Amino acid sequence: MSTGVRPALARFGRSAPRVAVVAVAALALSACGGGTEKSGSSTTPSGPASSADGAGKAPAFPVTVAHKYGSTTIDKEPKTIVTLGLSDQDAVLALGVKPAGSVDWFKEDPYGKWPWTKDKWGTTKPLIVGERDEYNIEKIAALKPDLVIAQYSGMKKEQYDTLSKFTKVVAQPKEHPDYGAPWQVMTRQIGKALGKDAETEKLIADIDTRFKAVRDKHPEFARKTLAVADSFEAGKYSAFTRTDPKAIFFSELGFKLKPEIDTLAKPGWNVAELSAEKLNILDVDRLVWVTSSTEANDRIKAEPLYKKLKVNQEKRDLFVPYQNPDIGAAFSFNTVLSIPYAIDEIEPLLAAIK
Repeated sequence: MSTGVRPALARFGRSAPRVAVVAVAALALSACGGGTEKSGSSTTPSGPASSADGAGKAPAFPVTVAHKYGSTTIDKEPKTIVTLGLSDQDAVLALGVKPAGSVDWFKEDPYGKWPWTKDKWGTTKPLIVGERDEYNIEKIAALKPDLVIAQYSGMKKEQYDTLSKFTKVVAQPKEHPDYGAPWQVMTRQIGKALGKDAETEKLIADIDTRFKAVRDKHPEFARKTLAVADSFEAGKYSAFTRTDPKAIFFSELGFKLKPEIDTLAKPGWNVAELSAEKLNILDVDRLVWVTSSTEANDRIKAEPLYKKLKVNQEKRDLFVPYQNPDIGAAFSFNTVLSIPYAIDEIEPLLAAIK
């Protein structure tokens, strides 16, 4: 989230957060050997990708992955991986690899808590090496990683440079704003870095099939506009732009997003902050509130200006918990692991709205 945004908002919409690098490069360098990084150029992997089932075929290396800060060549299959993107661990787990280190989102324990990752983690727990975009370089270096992945992140150039002195780093996609890349793009970046292009394409194709099945079952979704919103305190509301994972999720279900929300967001943000007087922007065909408490729900429903909206009066609004059950978290993560869970939970709720 951009500097100055209240931290709680980062749970649901992220954009260019303030960063603190919490160790010196010299100590990191003493922990493990450095990697070769390139700037500016982009090349393709040299050789075929591994088979989709991985039966007896080793991944083809070296591979070169382009990203925001240039490109990184990975010479051999990485064995020890650290993920620094808030949801990056999901794609790595889906490809059969357990990260040795990961960052925490909001003390949410990235290992084992979410129903879509419990079986993947098993009894293994990664070392927590930071919270959001504040990385502990000492802890990362102590793991001696072969590869650091930071896709759904706001990694800064100085962090990238520090980490690149002792390991290979694949930073966030360059064609999209921080926290604004589609899940397919981030998954492909991760898959390429792991030498698992074929497995990655199958994962993406399977998810695309799930989305298409919903669109085919509910053609009426394509005729409806939808917005995703939240409120963290009285009189202040947030609506998520088309680059936010939550909005992307509902778009892929078939809904139309409201472009006016994008125009209200500050440059580089994927969330528009609204006063009660601007709640009319949320008067859409379907309004999804992703909230963290019943208190927030009651407060929103009690807002006099909200009561005037047709979406409220006609009961076309949907209040979805972030967790317990973990529906909001699933489409906030919007990963190859969380999307199937999110679809299963949200589809009947949306279909029930007339």
